[in-house]
Amino acid sequence: MKKYLSLVKFSHTIFALPFALIGFFLGMYAVTTSELLYANFIGIQKFVIFFKLHGTLFLFVLLCMVTARNAAMAFNRYIDRKFDEQNPRTAIREIPSGIITPGNALFFISINVMLFVATTYFINSICFYLSPIELFVILVYSLTKRFTFLCHLILGVGLALAPIGAFLAVKGSFELLPLMFSFAVFFWVSGFDIIYALQDEQFDKENQLHSIPSYFGQSKAKWISRALHFGAITCLFVAGVFGNFVSVFWIGFFVFVLLLFYQHFLIFKYGLQKIDLAFFTTNGIASILFALCVITEIIMHL
Repeated sequence: MKKYLSLVKFSHTIFALPFALIGFFLGMYAVTTSELLYANFIGIQKFVIFFKLHGTLFLFVLLCMVTARNAAMAFNRYIDRKFDEQNPRTAIREIPSGIITPGNALFFISINVMLFVATTYFINSICFYLSPIELFVILVYSLTKRFTFLCHLILGVGLALAPIGAFLAVKGSFELLPLMFSFAVFFWVSGFDIIYALQDEQFDKENQLHSIPSYFGQSKAKWISRALHFGAITCLFVAGVFGNFVSVFWIGFFVFVLLLFYQHFLIFKYGLQKIDLAFFTTNGIASILFALCVITEIIMHL
């Protein structure tokens, strides 16, 4: 089991999962403030009643997040295994190093795809009908480096489906506020994936792989990443105003913004020497702290 957790970099789930939880709790807020069942309850009482009735739904959403990401990451490792063998940075990964065979990786992918689709069936019809689209987006990303430098944006789209997907699981319909969080995730993920791709610029050029750093060069790529992160900040600001958030949300917002600035400062000052800190640590902390603040305020306003 440990080798498969390493294959899919399970620790990186913290990037999208906190925003999926925001989507889930936004859905909970929409349901508990509109249905007559909750009319006689206030605050934390609504929260408790909701989870008594829909605790299984919460587990289903978590299972969807885990299985979708497992399938996407394992497929990425499977498709890129030949390139990973040639790249000194990635040659130690599980498939090129022989820890996991390509056949076993495919079996793992298949199991997670089936679990994901089956779980959406038990959530609601709209999630079930949209599940092939979700799978298409998150799986096709792994192929995009072969033909377009926009691959980072495709990854952004895949992870951006997390907040609106979790909201749909609860509410069963689209609303503007969770879509704003999805747009924020799109810009945020696209931006930090460009930063991560800086370290493979030369390898990508030599192997005819496409990325923004290999196409535009590192200097322009950094500016594109900054512009995308400015888009993420703008979306979160608009979400805060549109959603009438008044207190804890804005603490999380400013922490998130500061960590994005810190991420770009690290790259500006240290280059690729601090790539792990800039990519993994700051983004993980940013997403967790921001989600905690947003969810806290949602519960406060039940």
